[in-house]
Order: sequence, then C-alpha cells, then structure tokens
Amino acid sequence: MAEIELKPEEFSLFRKYIYEKVGIALSDQKSTLVKGRLNKRLNQLNLTSFQAYYDYLISDTSGDELALFVSAISTNVTSFFREGAQWKWLEGYLDELIASKREKKIRIWSAGCSSGEEPYTILMFLQHHLSDFDQWDIKILATDISPKVLSHAMAGTYDAKGVEPLPKEIVLRSFEKIRFDNSVRYQIKPHLRSKVLFRLYNLVTDPFFFKNRFDMIFCRNVMIYFDDKTRHDLIGRFTTILPKGAPLFLGSSESLTTHRESLKLLGSSIYQRL
Repeated sequence: MAEIELKPEEFSLFRKYIYEKVGIALSDQKSTLVKGRLNKRLNQLNLTSFQAYYDYLISDTSGDELALFVSAISTNVTSFFREGAQWKWLEGYLDELIASKREKKIRIWSAGCSSGEEPYTILMFLQHHLSDFDQWDIKILATDISPKVLSHAMAGTYDAKGVEPLPKEIVLRSFEKIRFDNSVRYQIKPHLRSKVLFRLYNLVTDPFFFKNRFDMIFCRNVMIYFDDKTRHDLIGRFTTILPKGAPLFLGSSESLTTHRESLKLLGSSIYQRL
C-alpha cells in the first residue's frame, strides 16, 4: 500500500491524546516521525487514513493499542551496563548502603525498564560486588508501558551481540547458553530472573502506592519524552518514595532544574534525596 499522509489536524489529535495518556510531549517536528512509524500499523489494520486509526485507537478500551502506539513513536534502545560512570559511582556507594542496613534487604525500582537489560544489570552488579549475594533479600521492580518489551524482558533472553561486551566471568555467572532458531542465545539464569518483578505501569497516570520505599530508583532516558510540567510532577512523586540519602539515576542527557530543595546533584546525572 502507498504511504498514507498525516494531516496537521490529525497530528494534533494524536499529540493531545498521547500527552493526556502517558505524558509524552510531541513537538511539531515529530509529525514526520509519527507518520513514518504508524503507516505500517495502518496497513496492518487495513485503514486508509490517520483519522480512521485515531478513531480505532481511542475506541480500544483494553489499552493494547495505546501500548502499540507508544512503542511505535518512542525508541527502546538499551544495553547492559549502560551509563558506565554511574556504575562506577555505585561501587563506592554500595558500602554505604550495606552499612546502613539493619537487615539484608534491598529494594530497587527500574522505571522504564524496556527489554530488561537495566534490571538484570543491577543484579549482575550486586552479584559481582556482594560476596554474600545469595544471603540478601533482593527485589527489583521493573516497569514499562509496553507489553511487548516487558514480554522480552521477562524471558531474559538476548542475542550474542548484546552479551558480547560483558566480561566473561559475568556471562558465565549470570547467563545460560541456549539454542534458539538455529542460533545461540543467552538467557539470564532463573535465580536472577526470580528477583525481578515485571509490571505494566504508566509513570504519569498510575498511582504511587508502594509497600516499601526504594533504596534507589533508576529512571533513565524516559523523561526526554516529557515536558517540564510532567518531569516536575514525576520527580516530585519519586521523592516521596526515596528515603533520605538514596540515589535517583537519570539518563546522561537528562538533568533537573527543579526540586533543588529535595534533590542534590552528585554527578553523572545522579541525584541524592536530601
């Protein structure tokens, strides 16, 4: 089928809808991107206009189409041990965290976990640096708005290219080599996967009702899609579930201009709850 044109008024409908639903702010310059990434979906649904797709999108009460829409217009690019300076900083902070614990329990939130590399990296890091790792009660909440990437994350299976940069000792300790479709794949070992709770979660509209506070929160390369107000509101919500002294990790291209009374910049897009 020929490429379908996206009219300005149709783009305005999508822009308003996605902002209200998930907080993503689309600039006028994103019109071409939206058109290019959604044309395939229109063809799959045998729709001949973006207005028809918009009507289909807002009539879907299951939320499945919204998730597909968000996945199409956002970029899920990640890797193991991304943002190297942050992991280096965490090496020094880990002793402080351990010393503050009355019991061997660690709770971490990976917000916007994508296909799982981030929460599994956290576990690999802890396993490497805690000599008594198996004696700790470690749970990681890993959330994303896309069912597709969460399904990938829960499987914990990655191709050789994604695992190749990792040190051999970490690969041997954390992965099982499996055969899949006549190729070699690497799957996170079950005892590590069992420590991650994957959940579909909307950072903008879902409630922040959590049983415990988190020892740290990772929310990297998520807020680049938000406007200033949405960022401000989300950071404010994060501070309510971080104890004093706990770190909040953002992406290297993200920085905060508000909440200076409650968060202190430590470097490498790492903020500490005051």
